[in-house]
Amino acid sequence: MTLGDCWVKGKQALAVVSTLAALAPLGALAQEANPATDGIVKGYAKPWQLGMQDGATPVAMGINSLHNNELLAICVVISVIVLALLVYVCLRFNEKANPVPSKVSHNTLIEVIWTTIPILILIGIAIPSLRLHHLMYTIEKPDMTLKVTGYQWYWGYEFPDFEGVAYESRPIPDKEIDTTKRQIRLLSVDHPLVVPTGKTVRVQVTGNDVIHSWAMPSFGVKTDAIPGRLNETWFRVDQPGIYYGQCSELCGVYHYYMPIEIRAVEPEVFEQWIERAKGGNYALDGLSIPGEPKVATLQPAQ
Repeated sequence: MTLGDCWVKGKQALAVVSTLAALAPLGALAQEANPATDGIVKGYAKPWQLGMQDGATPVAMGINSLHNNELLAICVVISVIVLALLVYVCLRFNEKANPVPSKVSHNTLIEVIWTTIPILILIGIAIPSLRLHHLMYTIEKPDMTLKVTGYQWYWGYEFPDFEGVAYESRPIPDKEIDTTKRQIRLLSVDHPLVVPTGKTVRVQVTGNDVIHSWAMPSFGVKTDAIPGRLNETWFRVDQPGIYYGQCSELCGVYHYYMPIEIRAVEPEVFEQWIERAKGGNYALDGLSIPGEPKVATLQPAQ
């Protein structure tokens, strides 16, 4: 690559960055114009968002930290070093500066260095990654158990610790979406999953027909729902709010019709909801949440 080629590539990259910077305010306007995404709605991909959703559990926060801090720092350092080497090569070894090319084809020391350094980098990445994987798959003593079953095409939820609490969760049709109640097209459901904050929830996931995948980005959870197999994961969400996910395994023509909506509420509100759910009423309306009544009462966004 000649110095001229480097200059052209640099101008192209600058043009891309300038375009993204110009479009960024449009993303902010799109976000402000959507009443379904303000207030208590936390687990939701924002328009023009860069990066992952904010973590609401220890696992998700660990994933975000590893991605946004350690890995990003490593990538930046590598990119700067490689760019510096490319610039040096373009300037030092171009035809004008070096009319008589060297015939050297091997250098043992350099080959050892460029083999050893990547190994050390991978080891440095592996250590926090394995620590995070251990956290993801080590389920603490759970406060409650949740069973999730994937169907074509909806989710079924059961609470084995509370007799009689089991229901199906289906998306709200487009024509019935009400944004004043923070309902979001293709994400809001008729019967959201309700969980208590500050509690360790063991999740057992299976499938009824084909392979599905129960994924909640804000929780750092993605577990396959396989017929005849019971997979386990866990989460502990500390902030009340509304969180969204979707089936992330291609499961048929209505794969897009399997959203996941989770309402995280205070433990006392969850107990009230459980008593109501035992009677077949799975709505949150009318329950009060200290400090954040919007989660339960679903009042229009202000």
